[in-house]
Formats: sequence, C-alpha cells, structure tokens
Amino acid sequence: MCRIIDIENIPGPRQASVYKEGSSRSSASGITSTKMAFSLRVLFLLCGIGGVLSGVLPVSKKDNVCCPDGWTQKDEHCYIYKEERRTFADAERICNVIGGNLASIRNPVENAVVYQLVVKGGGDEAWIGLHDAVKSRDYLWTDGTPFVFANFASGTASGADDCVVIETTGNDGVWKGEPCTDDEPYVCIREAFCHH
Repeated sequence: MCRIIDIENIPGPRQASVYKEGSSRSSASGITSTKMAFSLRVLFLLCGIGGVLSGVLPVSKKDNVCCPDGWTQKDEHCYIYKEERRTFADAERICNVIGGNLASIRNPVENAVVYQLVVKGGGDEAWIGLHDAVKSRDYLWTDGTPFVFANFASGTASGADDCVVIETTGNDGVWKGEPCTDDEPYVCIREAFCHH
C-alpha cells in the first residue's frame, strides 16, 4: 500500500518555480518538472519498499488458523464430535490417530464449545480427556494440559469412576465420572493449522 506524502516536508533537491515577469503566479504555487520527478522517485521508492516488506514481514497466525474439514475452530484449537461409542482408552487412541487427544477444557467458553458439539451431534454425554485413573481425585488431561478449570456436577468428582464425560441432558455441560470401560461418544481436540 502506498501513501501520499507531502513533498514540501521532504529534504532534498528542489528548484524554484519559474514564472514570467508580470504573471500573476507566484513562485510558491508552481511545481517544476525537477520537483515532480523527485516526487515520483520518492513515491516509487516508498511503494517498492512497502511491496518488498509485505512479502517478508510475518503474518499473524491467528488470522490464518484453520481446521480440517468437519472440525470446529475456536481460537487456536479444532474440535470434532465423534458419535461412535468407544471406551475412554479407545476414544483417546482414535483422537491420537487423527492428530489430537480427547478434548481438554480450560475455561467456560471451551466447555460451551464442547457442549454445543455434543448437543449438535445428538449425544446426551461424551468423553472428554479428563481422568483420575493414575491416582484417585488427582485429575489429569490426556494431552498434558494443566487442570485449572472444573465443571463437575455436585458430588460427582469424588466417585470411584476414573474417567469423565460432559453431559447435555438437563445439566448444561456439567461433568461427571463414568467407568473408563463404558462405551461413549467423544470429543477430540487438536491444534489449528494452516494450508498454504
């Protein structure tokens, strides 16, 4: 993109305007061919520099993030709901094969995204990537995301069940523990990427 600049404020060679004696034009209002040529050179130089830099300067990745077909994007993450019922471990393996993990949820907005995917897919609950299979009540996300947000229904975080589902029927996205061997639909998450 080129900008129009005021050449009067650019230091450089200038030539006084030529005017005929007795003419009503003043020397300040005329532009000579030398001044015009200088202005054009400056304009071309600035446009050239701008064109070269536009190919070199980095573009914000946030403007170019994208997800594979069938996935839903929220910020730098892609999500997909899978309706086929699998155990927690099988669901995690399938998410790994397609480039992600069972969904980790870091905040209420991400919880709402996952909830809406499950509702849209017709599910009443689905696996997310949270479990306490290693140590009871010590919850971990399968992708290693720090456990900083929880949305458990009252009294469900302390049960004997090791793996976690998000519910859609009457609970608006609350979580509850389920046996990891149950077959449930699931939601996968992966980093967004760009095709170029």
